[in-house]
Amino acid sequence: MIAPTSPTFDNRAVEARRLFSEVFGTFLLVLAGAGGAVVAAVSHGAISRPAAVTAPGLTVTAVILFMGNVSGAHLNPIVTIAFSLRTDFPWRRVPGYVVAQLAGATLACLFLWAAYGKAGSLGATVPGAGIADWQAFLTELVLTLGLVSTILGTASKAQNVGPLSAVGVGGYIVLAGLWSSPISGASMNPARSFGPDLVLADFSHFWVYVAGPLAGALLAVACAYALRGRGGTGTTAAQGTLGS
Repeated sequence: MIAPTSPTFDNRAVEARRLFSEVFGTFLLVLAGAGGAVVAAVSHGAISRPAAVTAPGLTVTAVILFMGNVSGAHLNPIVTIAFSLRTDFPWRRVPGYVVAQLAGATLACLFLWAAYGKAGSLGATVPGAGIADWQAFLTELVLTLGLVSTILGTASKAQNVGPLSAVGVGGYIVLAGLWSSPISGASMNPARSFGPDLVLADFSHFWVYVAGPLAGALLAVACAYALRGRGGTGTTAAQGTLGS
């Protein structure tokens, strides 16, 4: 099924704004997510782990509130794919969004590199000490299952939570980081992991942060179908309302 779209969403005159929104929003997210590890290294531990995992969650909350109506504030290739699988977002828009998200993440890590050097490995997400790749993979899978379920659920018209969806999504990111960041880094986002890996030229664990979140997102879409039936009820949240 082709994702339903409005004439406004199909208006290419505002496509550049949507893509810039994804670049900017993902830049802010990765700046907070990767920046916590960088500043912790530079400041010799002044940033605690709870602070480091809370920052990206609060950033996502703010970004959804201030620009969610422009692009939907996906900030994550997995979210874009999940919305498309639920027929809330058109597949033809997916490549542009994914490229914009990867670009925003890379720009954030380039900024951190320019400002602070490669301290803290630029916040790269890697399995924790003594943690195998398969364990990190399973952790990312289950974390992303919860994240995408939260996003799809709060985007559904049946829930009708409006701006509170930002609180739900941001809160889940904090919760996931608090209990699992020592295991996998609690990425749940291939763009978040791509930025540091590209700048460091080290993709040795990157597969974990693509395969795990993708598998989790597929399970979340299946769960959404079981809970609410066919998709198409979250188009406003997925696509934004720019120009309407």
